[in-house]
Amino acid sequence: MDVAVAALPLAVVAVLLIGFLWPATRAMPIAWIAALAVGYVWWNNPPDYLVGSSFVGVMTALEILWIVFGALVLLYTLMQAGAFDRINRGFTAVSDDRRVQIVLIAFFLATFIEGAAGFGTPAAVVAPLMLALGFPALAAVIAALIGHVMAVTYGAVGTPIIVGIQEPLMIYEDQIVNEGGMSVVQYSYEVAAWAATYHALTGFVMPLFAVAMVVYFFGPSDERTIKPALSVWPLCLFAGIAFAIPYWISAWFLTAEFPALIGAMVGGAITVSVLRQGYLLPDDEWDFPPREEWADHWVGAIEPGDDGADGAVPNGGEQMSLLKAWSPYIVLIVLLVVTRVVDPISAVINDADLGTEFAIAGVGEFTIGVVIEWSEMFGYDLSAAIGWMNAPGFWLLLSAIIAIGIFGMSGQQVKAAWSEAIQKLVSPFIALVFVIAMVQVMIQSGGAPGAPEAGSMIEILAIATADVTGPLYPALAALIGALAAAMVGSNTVSNITFGGFQFTAAHELGLPSQIVVGTQAVGGAIGNLVAIHNIVAALATVGLVGQEGRVMRLNLIPLFYYALVVGVWALLFVYVMPDVLPSVFDVY
Repeated sequence: MDVAVAALPLAVVAVLLIGFLWPATRAMPIAWIAALAVGYVWWNNPPDYLVGSSFVGVMTALEILWIVFGALVLLYTLMQAGAFDRINRGFTAVSDDRRVQIVLIAFFLATFIEGAAGFGTPAAVVAPLMLALGFPALAAVIAALIGHVMAVTYGAVGTPIIVGIQEPLMIYEDQIVNEGGMSVVQYSYEVAAWAATYHALTGFVMPLFAVAMVVYFFGPSDERTIKPALSVWPLCLFAGIAFAIPYWISAWFLTAEFPALIGAMVGGAITVSVLRQGYLLPDDEWDFPPREEWADHWVGAIEPGDDGADGAVPNGGEQMSLLKAWSPYIVLIVLLVVTRVVDPISAVINDADLGTEFAIAGVGEFTIGVVIEWSEMFGYDLSAAIGWMNAPGFWLLLSAIIAIGIFGMSGQQVKAAWSEAIQKLVSPFIALVFVIAMVQVMIQSGGAPGAPEAGSMIEILAIATADVTGPLYPALAALIGALAAAMVGSNTVSNITFGGFQFTAAHELGLPSQIVVGTQAVGGAIGNLVAIHNIVAALATVGLVGQEGRVMRLNLIPLFYYALVVGVWALLFVYVMPDVLPSVFDVY
């Protein structure tokens, strides 16, 4: 009964989102109410404790939204300035071959946008760009969703790791410190590094996967074949490896903010340079069948081939250089590296003592400064903090402000960029606040006075799952993360929901938890392939709303490939590799 009741809030999410196809803005408040009811009736949580747990979730959601807002402002600033169109044209000028364009745009450009903005942005931005180039709308959406999957674990400058793994695992801080001799921050970065290892070993074939899906399902109707994809396999694998190597290195030796950004920028630059030298270009040029032969469901309200953008700087008309177009993101990476690597700066922007402290009787203790913190909520051991200056959101906004001067933008353009970003936040705000409040009620439920000794709702579910699956659990861990991401449409929320779940299950089975939680970070990424929210957003940008089911069915192919291969690697890392390479695995 404990397990069945603990699963009730998640069951409500599944039924409303998948069964009834409700939007998250309607489903999540009801799921939160279900969690409150379970916490009060079954877990004996006092009402004010439940309110405090919910506020922990609200503050976490606000930190995510702060990052997303900064990411969207920077993205729309580049769009208003014409810089983003210049970046896109830099890719498309390399070749007219559709297979090459898939590699450069649906893979490199989409992974870069995911690393910079996250939260469903890549498919919603890249799909209309590909439509403008003449791709069928459905093919553009599928290619963009498949192409960006490796970057999702590090979307919005590392948010799924920093907010999704690091902050929820603070509840296990004593256990992590005592058993591993590391802080929760260090632990989360090791999780990110293991996730990059899974991705690098599994996802380097994603460019080939995206090309194969497009040429097979959108080639001539009388001859379905992947032969056109196989003829460009050297390019696809070169591109995947060129991305994966700097991506993996940055995950292990920098921090979780950078893998997707560095992988896309370095790998993309190398691949474009090689192609411009005439290497790896296909001998023949592949294109879609004539427009009159296309199936009706390939195209919606927007006709392919309508681009209309000139790629020029609005204030003057001169053609913008690629370096200038990329410069705001270069500034962003420099700012993030400096604020993470230079200890005096990092210490200042993380110093919770730099602020005003006060207390409100019966409510809690507050700090307002470079860190906004609320502790001892309603007299309980509940706390939450927003490091608004340390969070990437601040540096994203600063980069956007610097970009205004770089591009010489008008006040009207700046207003348009910021207005668009604010409008895009309305729906995610409602969904995120309630879903993360629900998750925090489930996570914190075991810490209330009078709560069952068995632990929180999440711990009960994790232990039960570990008992049922036994030694095979690592093979299934990525699918658990994928299921959550498919339901809620976010890798970050999937990690918040199941990061502690995976941690507890790993300890229950005596397995190295960094390696297991790393599969969660990967699973949350691949779940975006079939996340209804991302699919709807992408289809809307190409005028093809109503084809959600078709996209989900097709994208189950790469999802199951990814989950299966990651599961095999997880079993090898957990049970085989420690004996083969003991010095590498000793710390785990």
